[in-house]
Formats: sequence, C-alpha cells, structure tokens
Amino acid sequence: MILRILRNTLCTCLLGILVMLSTAPGVAAQSTDPFENGWTLDAAASELRFMSIKKGNLAETNKFATISGLITQDGKAQIRVLMDSVDTNVDLRNVRMRFLFFETFLHPEATITVDLDPAQLTDLHNTRRKMIDVEYTAAVHGVTVTKTAGIAVTLINNDRVAVSTTTPIAVTLAEHNLEAGRQKLQEAANVDIAPLGIVSFDFVFDRSSPGTPPDMAMLTNAVAPGSAALETKGNLDREACVGRFEILSRTGSIYFTTGSARLDAKSTPLLDNLYDIVNRCPELAIEVAGHTDSDGSEVANQRLSERRAASVATYLQSKGISASRMKAIGYGEAQPLVANTSRENKARNRRIEFSVIN
Repeated sequence: MILRILRNTLCTCLLGILVMLSTAPGVAAQSTDPFENGWTLDAAASELRFMSIKKGNLAETNKFATISGLITQDGKAQIRVLMDSVDTNVDLRNVRMRFLFFETFLHPEATITVDLDPAQLTDLHNTRRKMIDVEYTAAVHGVTVTKTAGIAVTLINNDRVAVSTTTPIAVTLAEHNLEAGRQKLQEAANVDIAPLGIVSFDFVFDRSSPGTPPDMAMLTNAVAPGSAALETKGNLDREACVGRFEILSRTGSIYFTTGSARLDAKSTPLLDNLYDIVNRCPELAIEVAGHTDSDGSEVANQRLSERRAASVATYLQSKGISASRMKAIGYGEAQPLVANTSRENKARNRRIEFSVIN
C-alpha cells in the first residue's frame, strides 16, 4: 500500500513538472505555420553591414543605423534601409558616402525583399535552426538585382527569430551603377578602392500579436531628406561646413540646359540639400563658382560660367539664403580639373563649386 501511494505521488509530481515546463515562457510549442501573425524587425537588435577594401588590403566595415522590416503572414520578408544613415564612425566620411557614392539625394533608400517558402520552415519549431538558400531582390541606387544567398534562421523562442547570412554576400559596384561613385570617392579621399563590397546582416524579428499584423506603413512612410543622417543637428561648426562644401563641389550633380544658365530640374535634389547645409552654417559667406569646358570662345565661356554661378545663387536666395552671404563668380575655362580631351573630361570640367570665403 505504501509503495502504491509513493508511486502515485511521484507520477503526479512528474506530471505537474511537465505541465509547468510546457507552459513556461519561451517553451510553448510553436505553430507549424512559421509566419503566423507576421513578424516585425527589432531594429535595435539588428544590423546590416558592408565591408569595403582600400589601399589594396585595408578592410573597413561600416553599417546603416536606420533599418526597418517585417515578414508578412504569407512569408514576404521586406527590409528598408535609409541610406543617409550610413555609419563609418567618421562624420565627413559619412558625408562623402552619402553625396559622392550612394547619391542619397537621388536614391534615399534601398529595399531588400524575399518570398520565403513555408515548406522550408514548417519544422523550425522542432529543429530550432535551419540553413536555407533564398532568392532575394535588392533595389539599390536605382537598380534592382535578383540573386540567391544562404541564410540561417534561428528560433530564439516562440515569438522571436534571428535571420543572418551564413556567408558574406559579394556585391560588385558596377551592377548597381556605383562605379562613378567609387571614382569620386577615390579622388576625394586619395585612395584606391576595390570595385566590390561585402555585405552581411543579422536581423531579429518579433512575432506580432494575434489580430495585429505588422504595420506596412513602416516601409512606405515619407522620410525627410537627410533626417536619418548621423550628424550634428542644428548649426554646424566651421570645419564641418568647409568639409561639406568641398564634398558637394565634387558631386557633378548640378545641371544646366546646354549652352545656357537655366537650371535643369534634375539639379533640385542636390540644391535642396545644399540649401540645408548653407542654412546650417549661418556665420559663413559662400563663394559659388562656375566653370566650363574649353568648347567655344574664351569670352563666351567666361560669361556663361558667371551666369550659371548666378543662377545657383539665385536659387539658394529663393529658398531663404541672404544674398549678402553669397558671392557668385565665374572662372570660365581657366581652371579645368582635367584636360579637355574627351567628352567625359569636358563634363567634369563643367561644374559648380562651393567654398567658404570668410
């Protein structure tokens, strides 16, 4: 009798322990539907990195500070990257990357999308970790490319999952029309840069509550230009201003109608960014300098450069910059960056430059 009582008591205790374990936080059985309720990216716990190689063997790893993302209930994973948030740990290097390389005034964001196959993940609640290959589409710098990458999906608990690269992803700059940006960076920093980048990521997603799917607006809401940039808010100091004007002078993104001083509409994105910077350097006077190639007469080129510089100054004035803070001057064909021996070189010599004059 005593043995029977002890055996029944022991079985009851074991059953109670099993019930407690099965209902403990993080141990609850996951649904076989891996996308149940959808998932939202935990940006603070996630990271998107890219490595560049310069001077032959010097590798630098940088990242983006502002990313958002989700996985819908039908398995569509989407990541949004605000390119202004590029983080190299150096202020003016960030500015070079934004204006010379990524041209964020034209291409403020990048997106990555993946259609996940539920058949590859239905047993994730048992395996806890799966290594799979996925086809992804990356829209970067106005170019969309589709490729395949290996990823690891790790179920941290029933409501939290980590997705990371199993091997770094090599991206050639040419496939996203970033070669011209590489050339500008090389000249600005006076270094050789390899024509490819190495991308890796660690994304962490949290499961949405039942009846409250991920908010799709996070991937489409409007963002003010430059708002995600990692830089001092408000007024900039002299060094930051001078550095930014030097970088803006290298963009080559101010355009005019051929043979005229009329600003082309595609110049507006850069000019609006320029206005923001001039506005944040209120103690400084700015020289707006026009330059031409050598086609045409020297007298005509001198006059054209003066008129083009004046057009840029007038645009900034229309935005609210005082005319007393700007000096528009033309140098004609007298200060070429390169010899006027090719169409490409002539395009580089036709430019607007900015500098501090006090």
